[in-house]
Amino acid sequence: MPHSRGCQSRCLHRRRYRCRRSSEQPLQVVGAINANHALLAQQAGFKAIYLSGGGVAAGSLGVPDLGILGLDDVLTDVRRITAVCRLPLIVDVDTGFGASAFNVARTTRSLIAAGAAGLQIEDQAGAKRCGHRPNKEVVTLPEMVDRIKAAVDARVDPNFVIIARTDALASEGRQSALDRLAACIEAGADVAFPEAVRDLEGFRDFARALPAPILANITEFGQTPMLTLHELASAHIAMALYPLSAFRAMNRAAQRTYEAIRRDGTQRAMLDQMQTRMELYDSIGYFAYEQRLDALYANDKPA
Repeated sequence: MPHSRGCQSRCLHRRRYRCRRSSEQPLQVVGAINANHALLAQQAGFKAIYLSGGGVAAGSLGVPDLGILGLDDVLTDVRRITAVCRLPLIVDVDTGFGASAFNVARTTRSLIAAGAAGLQIEDQAGAKRCGHRPNKEVVTLPEMVDRIKAAVDARVDPNFVIIARTDALASEGRQSALDRLAACIEAGADVAFPEAVRDLEGFRDFARALPAPILANITEFGQTPMLTLHELASAHIAMALYPLSAFRAMNRAAQRTYEAIRRDGTQRAMLDQMQTRMELYDSIGYFAYEQRLDALYANDKPA
């Protein structure tokens, strides 16, 4: 059954995140594109989940990850996930959904109210691009620091986690990325996220140089190799992020199913690749809802 959406429950989510980060090294954080996937991730044993801005753009809106989505688009998916899943949820807020510190503050307060455990904010310019695409443009260091300060100042729950991401590695080099993350940590960020690191030694450099936990984005088909959890642990990485792995697999499965139905005039050939009705019912707790309906609302049934 869904948990309470009250303040006490939301604060518990955020405390859980900090506890789980210390108990699992590196902490695996897997992307969940919707509430159903959040439940599947929970059942698979993950201890934290992530909502990707690119995933909301592509999955909920059907548009590219080019700064098109807004705060309300993200909040809709956040509320749906936190309503049913007890795992701490980290939310990608791109550049903060607005040009000023007031926008970043509003985004932070809105996510806290919606039950998120933390946010990730980056230093790209407003017309942002996917972190593993070329021609990214970053804002000045002072502007990025102001984004972090605005999020920190708006953090009414001290357990809410702020992750600072820099995309400067590709355009300005290692030292610029280090300087930016160091300044963000000094401004109050809890976790450092260097985007598009190209090898394990690069992650070691960031972990050695920065006084904060490091997040490694192990996204597919990008600039970063598919490093294992053991390899990341050897580089002292605190968090391993897999933002869109299940989403990509889901899309390929849907594409193949549509093609098979169109081609064959039946879905029979795809049945062995489908989640069964009973598996779906188990994952969403169908029978608990049905039992509650029968127990509490029997008088509503027609005679």
